Amino acid sequence: MTDLFSVRDKVVLVTGGTRGLGKMIARGFVEHGARVYVTSRKTADCAATESELGALGDCRALPSDLARPEEIARLVDELTRREPELDVLVNNAGTTWGAPLATYPLDAWDRVFAVNVRAVFQLTRDLLPQLQARATALEPSRVINVGSIAGERVTRATHSYAYGASKAAVHHLTRILSMDLAACHITVNSIAPGVFASRMTGHRVGKETMLEVAARGTPQGRAGAREDIVGTCLWLSARAGAHVTGAVIPLDGGLHTKPTEWRGDAPEMDLERS
Repeated sequence: MTDLFSVRDKVVLVTGGTRGLGKMIARGFVEHGARVYVTSRKTADCAATESELGALGDCRALPSDLARPEEIARLVDELTRREPELDVLVNNAGTTWGAPLATYPLDAWDRVFAVNVRAVFQLTRDLLPQLQARATALEPSRVINVGSIAGERVTRATHSYAYGASKAAVHHLTRILSMDLAACHITVNSIAPGVFASRMTGHRVGKETMLEVAARGTPQGRAGAREDIVGTCLWLSARAGAHVTGAVIPLDGGLHTKPTEWRGDAPEMDLERS
C-alpha cells in the first residue's frame, strides 16, 4: 500500500502545461517523480517552463499549436520518437472568448472548439498505441481531460457561449471514450474545475476579478488552490485511481450545487485559460 498514490517514473504529457492549471499539474507530476512533457503554442513559454520545472525533476517541452491538426500530428510524432510508451495524457489546453450573442464571432467559436474539443479527441486517438503499450488491468494508462464547471452549469457572466458548450462536449466525450477504451486498459476521466488563479480569472467583472467574485460566492469560501488540482490528478493517475473511469469530477468547492445568478452584460474578451 505504500505506492498507492505513487506516479514515480510514469511518462506524462500535459497540454497547455506552461501556465495556469496546466503548469500546476505539470509541476505536481515532476515533483512526484514522473517524466513530464509539456506543450503549448509559444516556444518561449515552453523553454521557460522546461528550465523552471527541470530544476525540480524531469520536465521536457515540445511546442505545438493545438488549434492546428497538423501541429498535433507533429507533436505526436516527436513524442513517439522519444517515448514509445505513455502512461498519462492530460488534455488541459483550453481557450475562451466572450462577447454578446448578437456579435459573437463564428471564427472565435471555431477556435474554441478546435482547441477545447477537437484537440482532445485527436490527441487521444493518435496516442492510443503509446497509451496501450504497457497498460494492464491493474495499472491502466490514464487520460485526464480538464473540463470546467461551466460545462455542467449555466453561467452568463462573460457571455462565453463556446466555452461552456465546448466543456460540456469534453465531459460527454470523456464518458464515450471511457466506454470504448476500457477494454484497452485505459481510463478516461474529466476534472471540472471551478475558479482557480489564472489569466482568465484575472479578468474583471465590474470592480472585482472573477477570482474575487468566485471566492466570495463558493460554498467553501475560497477559490481552488494548486494542491487541489494536483492532488486530484495524482490520485487519478496512481494505483489508487485505477478503477475510476468515465467520471466528471467537480473541483469547485461546491459551486456546482448553487443556482447561477444573472450579472448583466459583460465586455468582450479573448483569453486563454492555460
